[in-house]
Amino acid sequence: MEPVSLRTSRLELTLPDADDVDALFEACQDADIQRFTPIPSPYRRSDAEAFVERVPLDWESGVHLTWVIREGVRLIGTIGFYRVDGKGAGEIGYWIAPDARGGGHLREAARAVIDWGFGSEGLGLVRIEWRAVAGNVASARVARALGFRYEGLLRQALAGPRGRDDGWIAGLLASDDRMPQPWPVLDA
Repeated sequence: MEPVSLRTSRLELTLPDADDVDALFEACQDADIQRFTPIPSPYRRSDAEAFVERVPLDWESGVHLTWVIREGVRLIGTIGFYRVDGKGAGEIGYWIAPDARGGGHLREAARAVIDWGFGSEGLGLVRIEWRAVAGNVASARVARALGFRYEGLLRQALAGPRGRDDGWIAGLLASDDRMPQPWPVLDA
């Protein structure tokens, strides 16, 4: 699959390049990014370099499609579809740098990615899953705001560099209205 760039009113989503290594390395020192995403921990500069090299290859396979999120020239996060199965489903994943949190950047980027994922000129997906380590309330709030429906707890289902974690799972169908729904783990 050929890489695609996406734009919103204030963001650009592109493939990472060699100039992004420092920003990726710095952002991935954040304790929450290391705790709640499957990045290596500790995260080394060589991990950022390997990420930049791997993303275009992942696009070629069509299974993992990652963008970096830019506000102007500043890299503020990553977002993508993972485990795209070729049968209408994929999983969304994202992180946002600590200094860019709270400004709606992630929701803005995710809406563009979701629209492209469901669109006929994009992936034409029927279902997008969201999964997160149980307890990742910030990610869950974003997913709920995007219209994902909470579907449950996956016991010890998420494997990462620190071992196995329970996971929350939610889904969004192309036919859903994308209005926020109640989530028991957030509304308790």
